[in-house]
Amino acid sequence: MAKYTREDIQRLAKEENVKFIRLQFTDILGTIKNVEIPVSQLEKALENKMMFDGSSIEGFVRIEESDMYLYPDLNTWVIFPWTAEKGKVARLICDIYTPDGKPFEGDPRNNLRRVLKEMEDLGFTNFNLGPEPEFFLFKLDEQGEPTLELNDNGGYFDLAPTDLGENCRRDIVLELEEMGFEIEASHHEVAPGQHEIDFKYADALTACDQIQTFKLVVKTIARKHGLHATFMPKPLFGVNGSGMHCNLSLFKNGENAFYDPSADLELSDNARHFIAGVLKHAPGFTAVTNPTVNSYKRLVPGYEAPCYVAWSSSNRSPLIRIPASRGLSTRVEVRSVDPAANPYLALAVLLKAGLDGIKNKLTPPAPIDRNIYVMNKEERLAEGITDLPATLHLALEELKADEILTSGLGEHILEHFIEAKEIEWDMFRTAVHPWEREQYMKMY
Repeated sequence: MAKYTREDIQRLAKEENVKFIRLQFTDILGTIKNVEIPVSQLEKALENKMMFDGSSIEGFVRIEESDMYLYPDLNTWVIFPWTAEKGKVARLICDIYTPDGKPFEGDPRNNLRRVLKEMEDLGFTNFNLGPEPEFFLFKLDEQGEPTLELNDNGGYFDLAPTDLGENCRRDIVLELEEMGFEIEASHHEVAPGQHEIDFKYADALTACDQIQTFKLVVKTIARKHGLHATFMPKPLFGVNGSGMHCNLSLFKNGENAFYDPSADLELSDNARHFIAGVLKHAPGFTAVTNPTVNSYKRLVPGYEAPCYVAWSSSNRSPLIRIPASRGLSTRVEVRSVDPAANPYLALAVLLKAGLDGIKNKLTPPAPIDRNIYVMNKEERLAEGITDLPATLHLALEELKADEILTSGLGEHILEHFIEAKEIEWDMFRTAVHPWEREQYMKMY
């Protein structure tokens, strides 16, 4: 990641003819927010003097505590390439601070920093994330509203003319590369209209920033192609949903702490303890990694999404897979996470879960190298395989009961996250859905 000083940013803004700067941050639900300022206010922003009304942001503060300050992270400076025609727009991702100069407890980015400090206290120097976000492309109607009409009939790794989203996906990659992303792969996914773009792993905070930037770029470029990009986990019945597999690794002084060439599967004790912690806390963190009512339509058997708590070094049906690469590339792939998740919160709870395993030297069960989807319930129980929560409601109850994970979110974020999600569940629970009318209107 590039390192910038205040002087660098002021010089680049002038040289590149930047007209506006977006001061960007993320609310508790993972929605990107921004305050746009003219370049004349850049110096004030760089002095951490830009204020906004925190009471208007989901889950931040009450109206009587509304003043919040934006502290730009200088290393997140980037100019949006697609804005060049009308005067360039740049972006700085910000941390949120209170008027007395303290990090705001309700800021997901600050919260991840807090959990990373716990990792450092255990002697690790880096927590790395390589995300694999998937998304769907739908056509827009004449009013610019998204339809359910797909623009291709492609399948996994298909090429044009079957994959009509290829040009859009290529333009997204070009924009991302111009913004400094190192793209590793770009391809059509299993379902029609579904795509995946993978970028190089980075430290957790940088990778979460990249995920948020990635979502913004994908949606912006898709619209230029007359398409709507959605990171909704399961937009269509009967096909695969969209996941965001998270490849995780801990490093200590430049060495991968998950790699041990002399151990079984070449996985270190730290790796095994981390796996055990993630498996132990999986029911609790699911509310955060799969945070919408719709998320649980994806976590069902038959569509490649994991719904069972197990791990494997070979097959793709369990919650955790260990990819074949070793050495610096040794990693734990958590496959349940979906792209609706707030990445800062998701990484905080995944790290807390793994660190709990390391602190308490937890031992994982034996790896499952059979296809769990074809096992019956008795076979799964015999292997000690349990289920992930089947609904958002059940997931929230698991989260509330998990003291390790609730401490990983902090009191403020936990309270407001639970409140928002219980409202979401209740709205879904009490709504009458088209399926119900189709089933019952004529029957009763």
